[in-house]
Amino acid sequence: MNITLTKQELNFRLKSAPEYGQASFAGIITLALGLVLLLNSYVPDEGAFRPAVLAVGVAYLVFAALQFVVWLLIRRNLIAIGEITAGTRIMGYLLMLSLFTANVFAATAAFQLVKKRKTAAYTLAVYTLLTTLLVFAVSSLNLFKPYVSNGFLPGMFLLLVSAVVQLVALLLIAKSANGTKLPRWMWSVALILIATAATGNLFALFLGLLLISKLRDKGYTSGSKVGDIIDRLSRSSTSMLGLLFILFLLALSISSYLTFDYGMAIDNNYAAIFQPPSLEYPLGTDNFGRDLFSRIVFGARISLVVGLLSTLIPVIIGGALGAISGYYGRQTDNIIMRALDILYAIPGILLAIAIIAAFGASTTNLILALSIGAIPTYARTMRANVMLVSTLEYVQAARAFGSSDLTILFKHIVPNSLAPMIVKSTLTIGTAVISTSSLSFLGLGVEPHIPEWGNILKLGSAYLETHSYTAIYPGLAIIALVLSFNFLGDGLRDALDPKLD
Repeated sequence: MNITLTKQELNFRLKSAPEYGQASFAGIITLALGLVLLLNSYVPDEGAFRPAVLAVGVAYLVFAALQFVVWLLIRRNLIAIGEITAGTRIMGYLLMLSLFTANVFAATAAFQLVKKRKTAAYTLAVYTLLTTLLVFAVSSLNLFKPYVSNGFLPGMFLLLVSAVVQLVALLLIAKSANGTKLPRWMWSVALILIATAATGNLFALFLGLLLISKLRDKGYTSGSKVGDIIDRLSRSSTSMLGLLFILFLLALSISSYLTFDYGMAIDNNYAAIFQPPSLEYPLGTDNFGRDLFSRIVFGARISLVVGLLSTLIPVIIGGALGAISGYYGRQTDNIIMRALDILYAIPGILLAIAIIAAFGASTTNLILALSIGAIPTYARTMRANVMLVSTLEYVQAARAFGSSDLTILFKHIVPNSLAPMIVKSTLTIGTAVISTSSLSFLGLGVEPHIPEWGNILKLGSAYLETHSYTAIYPGLAIIALVLSFNFLGDGLRDALDPKLD
């Protein structure tokens, strides 16, 4: 039976299936990475290929071809019958083999394809397992180094146990139908999952809390606010991959206390100056013979800590000032906002430079310098939200029942004004990361001896013509982290906006 679809109906069918967009996105990224690996596998000076890089590049191209085949099958299914057939979904199990090449793009699309009815817990379980496997794979590269840290074996064992627990949880969640009640012994699984979050995998923490919520019948089933937000966010491949990269860096930064040796990042090794990328030095070495791979891993700690804290502090202080200003209005509003206008008139980067120049370059001073300049913007955002929410009926009802101002403000108004603040904070963390690296590049950020992306980029910029990788890799790390926060902010904006349901 042939049915002719209009262009609008066709677009609706394709957009209504998140697997379609995920398959195309994964295919394009996998193809691009495969071509990059192939180009980098050839060494012009030696006139030969690097076997390991060449093999991985060919594997990526094979999975890219398979991913495009799956994409065509999904498109054909959606056009013909309006849904993805079981035969097409089985192809997802074949795509899961891409995990052995650390291809999280194809693996994520595969996990989403094999499951027809996906709950919020299933989505979190997939990303929980992928994060741990990525951290395990990256940490295992230390085996090729001359020596490993004392905590390497315990750290790798902890990651392996966490991966097994998370795999079991994923299988159990996948077997349970959407909305069915999980067995009571899932309490122990949820608690163990929360314990695995000690490796830095916040996906495991969120998943454990969601399972406990469901077991207490408060849960994440269809219709719950948390479940709906996760479901909306998971529709955007770029947003979820951005969140995956952020939490992967966080987990890697925490796990590196055990699995990485700090001496490889700071100790000079003049016998290994400017070594090209290899298994022993995955990203090469710098002008002092320090492992660039280890330096970038440890530098992620500084970028994440400074970026998060320099955003959290103005969110709290600016949010409190904006809430008080917007709720009480009149003279209170005039005093607070005029004082913040004076602060807002000073360019943030110049204020940060002035503070650091006065008190010295350190991580603490850098956080304070970036935080102070951002307070007025968050205060203005919260003030506008509070003024809008204060006019709603349930706030008027709370006043009529005699609730105190503090109760109305912090129980009824502020919680319902946080969504724009959350979105704004995720979008501005990327700016904080760039500011951190910029100030370090100028010598005004963290101390020069500390491995931080801006410091690494500054040293590498002097060797762009001869050893460009010393500047390219830290630059790519900064770009990837900032893009991830921007993608996450865009996804949260859509997920928290009820009008876009």
